[in-house]
Amino acid sequence: MKLQIQYTANPAIIKLEAPEVLVKGNYQYERDTPVTDSPLAQELLQLPFVKTVYFSANFIALEALPIIKWEDVAQEVTQEVENYLSAGRPIIAQEATPTQESAPAKRIPITIYVESTPNPMAMKFVANKKLVSRVYEYKSPEEATESPLATELFKLPYIKEVFFDSNYISIIRQPRVLWEDIMMELREFLRLYLMEGKPVVKVSVTEQDRPKGLPSLGDVYSRKIVAILDQYVKPAVSSDGGNIQFVSYDKQNQVVKVLLQGACNGCPSSKRTLKQGIETILREMMKNEQITVEAVN
Repeated sequence: MKLQIQYTANPAIIKLEAPEVLVKGNYQYERDTPVTDSPLAQELLQLPFVKTVYFSANFIALEALPIIKWEDVAQEVTQEVENYLSAGRPIIAQEATPTQESAPAKRIPITIYVESTPNPMAMKFVANKKLVSRVYEYKSPEEATESPLATELFKLPYIKEVFFDSNYISIIRQPRVLWEDIMMELREFLRLYLMEGKPVVKVSVTEQDRPKGLPSLGDVYSRKIVAILDQYVKPAVSSDGGNIQFVSYDKQNQVVKVLLQGACNGCPSSKRTLKQGIETILREMMKNEQITVEAVN
């Protein structure tokens, strides 16, 4: 099994993301605390620099002590975890047929950690569980009728926009407030809301995995562009609390139009990202120096 390393805005924390679900539930283990139900957590906490281990859905999050930098050891640790998983060893030790005497796996309450983004108006609130199966963006209370959580967030006077993706929430604040004045309140609000098991978004089963507003990809060129964006661009912008969505490709003018969402929308560095990042990647991968990229928002 191959794991993808994701560095976060918090230099002490990395995520190892798997292509499949690893655990059902959420688990947290701390250094110097007895670990009885997770052989993998036991091994990871034996590393002298690992402080905390999180398991949730399809990822493992590791928090390091300040004695090392993840850039120096992440590849080695990831290889060890990949070898462990490839050997079929358990993450959480559970009996095949639970009995009354067998202790249930330790489940933890929701934890939320905060990551800054390149957009000073946006902050990323990361949960230790998967929240949604696709992206959702709400720019006003009127747009948020399908989302009980976004509806509650818009009741706070300092919320301007809300964006959900996978296991995190990106929030864009109103310009009249500062993050240091509201960040802890928001973090606790989200933690308590999710701990109570309240829904993030209410959707029908048929809509769960279908993003809204996706264009019809009628030509091979457009499909190739989408594949490049998905593989080479989206992981990077997701780590910054945002998303990029293909809108259209104009063959005659060689213009690719995209929609920037979440923290990417309104970010001061978004123009540089479009020109020096996305446009460069598309020109190289498509072998076409005439391609230009424009954001529709």
